[in-house]
Amino acid sequence: MVRLVLVLGDQLSDDLSALRKTDKTSDIVVMAEVMDEATYVSHHPKKIAFIFAAMRKFANRLRDDGWTVCYTKLDDPDTTGSITGELIRRASEHDATGVVYTEPGEWRLISALADLPLKTHSLPDDRFIASHRDFETWADGRKQLRMEYFYRDMRRKTGLLMNGDDPEGGKWNYDHENRKAAPDSIDFNGPMHFQPDEIVEDVLTLVADRFGENFGDLHPFWFATDQGQARRHLTHWIKNGLPQFGDFQDAMVTDQRFMYHAIVGLYINAGLLNPLEVCQAVEEAYKKGGAPLNAVEGFIRQIIGWREYVRGIYFLEGPDYTARNILNHDRDLPAMYWGADTKMKCMSQAIDQTKEEAYAHHIQRLMITGNFALLAGIEPQQVHEWYLAVYADAFEWVEAPNTIGMSQFADGGIIASKPYVSSGNYIAKMSDYCKSCAYKVKDKTGKDACPLNLLYWHFLDRHKDHFSNNPRMGQMYATWNRMDQDKRDVIIAEADAWLGRLDAGDKV
Repeated sequence: MVRLVLVLGDQLSDDLSALRKTDKTSDIVVMAEVMDEATYVSHHPKKIAFIFAAMRKFANRLRDDGWTVCYTKLDDPDTTGSITGELIRRASEHDATGVVYTEPGEWRLISALADLPLKTHSLPDDRFIASHRDFETWADGRKQLRMEYFYRDMRRKTGLLMNGDDPEGGKWNYDHENRKAAPDSIDFNGPMHFQPDEIVEDVLTLVADRFGENFGDLHPFWFATDQGQARRHLTHWIKNGLPQFGDFQDAMVTDQRFMYHAIVGLYINAGLLNPLEVCQAVEEAYKKGGAPLNAVEGFIRQIIGWREYVRGIYFLEGPDYTARNILNHDRDLPAMYWGADTKMKCMSQAIDQTKEEAYAHHIQRLMITGNFALLAGIEPQQVHEWYLAVYADAFEWVEAPNTIGMSQFADGGIIASKPYVSSGNYIAKMSDYCKSCAYKVKDKTGKDACPLNLLYWHFLDRHKDHFSNNPRMGQMYATWNRMDQDKRDVIIAEADAWLGRLDAGDKV
């Protein structure tokens, strides 16, 4: 009796539930590079290459461990082009009785597998700390689903940074210590770079041929593509980057693309690193005196707090979550997001970096590209698909809540208690971008005024019925209401004119 064992491109883990619950002596692993998955959004070439290369190496790892693996390469002449098509094809080839799989992280694939004309058995993805039931139980009856309280439960459950029932250092959260402005210099050389081997080179050739027109630079390609490389990279960062990660995790410096960030999200999300083991390694560095508490707590909060929380929200809210648009924003995504020239230094820095690296850190995503999209009223579904396409760590379960909820407030406040909007002042405080910008961040109006200054008040004005009674926004609206009416009229008129130039495709 042969069963097929599906392993997806973000499930490259030895401890995957589908592998644990099946038998390598009789069952057959199915892995497939297919156009359906490579094209449902226009993925960055680096992202496609990373996943395909990691899949091929993991398939070899499984074979070495005694598994029979049916692997479909993208250019296989017999490919059906879809995950479900490949399962049907392989079931016919091997007279398989059914399919065992670990639950995917996207409703799209969950639905497709549920409709498969084969006997299927779905297993929970227990690589996460909180199961769906755990999160539903935590959320039940709460008026507000705030991450901080969920995070504390995850600390208690894992024992990370705990002294009995109390948090290490006496506080749960050291975020107030993690907001230092951009330093004068960076003494960390960034993530480890790995030279492509023969497997990776073959993938790069394929991706260049099939996806060379996609937004994003394929070369140079330096990502880790197997578990050993990913672990080496983690060790490198813990020793050299973690000690100052906390202090400067929100800062941005021109041409310093990685600052002190870990760049492990893509490896964790693809399955090459175990999130709990990563956090335990970081905690161990603290215990040995290799990193301060604010850095270690801040990192662990991102993994067992935020990462687990947004997954919980994605599955709790259901398949329609990505379609939400509470603010009725309908502007098309501007060409600058796809590399068109812009005079805005902050946007050009974040997008150029995204194009070349398939990476930008959380503040660049939230407070630059996300902030601009929200202020400008861009349709959240277009913003969502952009983030899903351009970042190597983006899978829908993690990307959609960050975009639809946290960044664009399109879910009406399920995740964020207020919209994350700012004028140019925040960018000036947390980066050196404004020093070399064509616009003047201190100008509130006029031809050289920072567009974020104009759009900030424009956003508040057009959504005053929605937000003016929000207690966290009272001071903002009080400031706006105190302004002379003529000044407010100038701001709105100049913002409208600027948005008109944006819509017309002018360089702005």
